[in-house]
Amino acid sequence: MAASGGSARVASTTPVTGTAGRLRVSEIFHSIQGEADAIGWRTVFVRLTGCPLRCVWCDTEYAFHGGDWRAIDDILAEVALHGARHVCVTGGEPLAQKRCLILLQKLCDAGYDVSLETSGALDVGVVDPRVRKVMDLKAPGSGESARNLWSNLDHLLAHDQIKIVIASRADYEWACARLVEHALAERCMVLFSPVHGAVQPRELAEWILADKLPVRFQLQLHKLLWNDAAGH
Repeated sequence: MAASGGSARVASTTPVTGTAGRLRVSEIFHSIQGEADAIGWRTVFVRLTGCPLRCVWCDTEYAFHGGDWRAIDDILAEVALHGARHVCVTGGEPLAQKRCLILLQKLCDAGYDVSLETSGALDVGVVDPRVRKVMDLKAPGSGESARNLWSNLDHLLAHDQIKIVIASRADYEWACARLVEHALAERCMVLFSPVHGAVQPRELAEWILADKLPVRFQLQLHKLLWNDAAGH
């Protein structure tokens, strides 16, 4: 995911003439899922271009701009070439492109196990209920906590997940307070993940153990395997 600001910083996702039924795509790649409940599964990732946020710790800034217009049916065809059951639509912020909803529906119709990685700043209520939403809540250290759309919590289903990326002890305390305030763990799985290079994984794990939190600790497996290389 990425992170914020005003409209001047938003990568354009408005199609030019003749792009009906298309999406702007940064990359499509076959890798190992490194996060959430599908961690470890062979997965095809469809990374859409553009994001209205600018998180301080964003690791996919290359997806803010550029990309290529691809017909949705062509995307489906490329996904099928890899023969994987799991497909993850990510970004950037994939919901910044309205036709992302069509892609998600078609992937579900084709029988894939589909997940969506989203910032939590845009309405998730319109997402196909078959999709597993992995939705961020932005802690203050992201620089984007004001963008959290709290009404999204009412649209989460039991198979969805809330991810909070933690860059400091202050972020952790914020996350603990939100966990109680919004009864997050009663809604769906909650993931606490350390910012790579900012909080030591062991440190976060020890905080969770000390406070006996009903959350799942996670590391980004793909970073352990391939660091920050694009295409993984």
